[in-house]
Amino acid sequence: MSEVASPERTVTPAAPKVGFVSLGCPKALTDSELILTQLSAEGYQTSKTFEGADIVIVNTCGFIDDAVRESLDTIGEALAGNGRVIVTGCLGAKMGAEGGNLVRQMHPSVLAVTGPHATQEVMDAVHANLPKPHDPFIDLVPNAFGVAGIKLTPRHYAYLKISEGCNHRCTFCIIPSMRGDLVSRPVGDVLSEAKALFEGGVKELLVISQDTSAYGVDVKYRTGFWDGKPVKTRMLELVRTLGEIAEPYGAWVRLHYVYPYPSVDEVIPLMASGQVLPYLDVPLQHSHPDVLRRMKRPASGEKNLERIARWREMSPELVIRSTFIAGFPGETEEEFEHLLDFIREAEIDRAGCFAYSPVEGAAANEIPGMLPLEVREARRARFMEVAEAVSTAKLRRRIGATMQVLVDSAPGLGRKGGVGRTYADAPEIDGTVRLLPPEKISKTLKVGDFTRARVVGVEGHDLVALPI
Repeated sequence: MSEVASPERTVTPAAPKVGFVSLGCPKALTDSELILTQLSAEGYQTSKTFEGADIVIVNTCGFIDDAVRESLDTIGEALAGNGRVIVTGCLGAKMGAEGGNLVRQMHPSVLAVTGPHATQEVMDAVHANLPKPHDPFIDLVPNAFGVAGIKLTPRHYAYLKISEGCNHRCTFCIIPSMRGDLVSRPVGDVLSEAKALFEGGVKELLVISQDTSAYGVDVKYRTGFWDGKPVKTRMLELVRTLGEIAEPYGAWVRLHYVYPYPSVDEVIPLMASGQVLPYLDVPLQHSHPDVLRRMKRPASGEKNLERIARWREMSPELVIRSTFIAGFPGETEEEFEHLLDFIREAEIDRAGCFAYSPVEGAAANEIPGMLPLEVREARRARFMEVAEAVSTAKLRRRIGATMQVLVDSAPGLGRKGGVGRTYADAPEIDGTVRLLPPEKISKTLKVGDFTRARVVGVEGHDLVALPI
């Protein structure tokens, strides 16, 4: 009688786990999404704790001193909690006082250090320290949006990065030294990612870059292709096509980091017609031409009031958010008062302000006339007082209006109310809408859905509205 061999039981090894921390701005977040997509495609799992991971990746920010400190502290925590750490992001490109890499000087035991938008370098470091379980196959990535990959945002909105780097050399900024000059993504790739996101249920697409209005400058606006049609690599054509793709899904397209160039005038009619949201995030930084010259800003500022007035004539519903710096080196009281007058006259809907802070490596540190810290902070406080008064007055004009609201939170189907945003509010940086409990028993709210709501009040930077 022949002997039959019993099959040996094979044990499938557990997938290697990677811990991940993403710090900094939305542009860094999209870098993190690319890395996580590739990790998932190759069979790595993510860990919610440092201790439960085989290796930890920290995506850092290196722009201002507080961000540098937070990044270095997080690396230290990851090393203490795990010991095997790969560092990427803007801080990874920053040099220390003695000329070497700052991260390696502060934390010499990290496994590897890369700069920003370095997905392949990060994956190479992961492969060297934690071998990959299988070959990539993007369509099998769980919770991904097809070619758009994994997103770290809530499922109903996503950031779409259209370029890397910046050609400007503003004296207060060190981003070009970390992220390099402008490199525009191929327009076909950008549009394919947008389509995949809409198909996956995204209701709001937030277009980001260092300078959205400069999209395509580096490739001389060359013609690309999407869906069998030619499309110029230029902001106008990109935004128009994004609006066309979004329309069947009833989704929003929101533009961030748009410099006030004359070319932006061409995009405003798309806002007036409803193809994209009548919302512009314009980093103005100041209003006085002399301060802007010291900042080496690409738009001198003399025409900004007229330009904003013209935009609002073309699209009366336009909302403008911006950021400003108070107490820039050499700023006189007269120049600062000019800025306050500008905020009032331009009626900037949403304004943020930083007291000038010297950033290591920034050219502005050499400009004479550094103001005492208490003066810089006092001017920031004065600015915010004026900006908040302007913003509140504009919000009060909305009382009685019925607006479309994108629901961000709705416990218990929103029977006790919820939280959402109108077209005037980008997530996490602008205001919100506190949605009251619906009067109709049948009315429910669901995260990621739109609802109509009547504005009944204002609370600080936020609206209060009744779903109808």
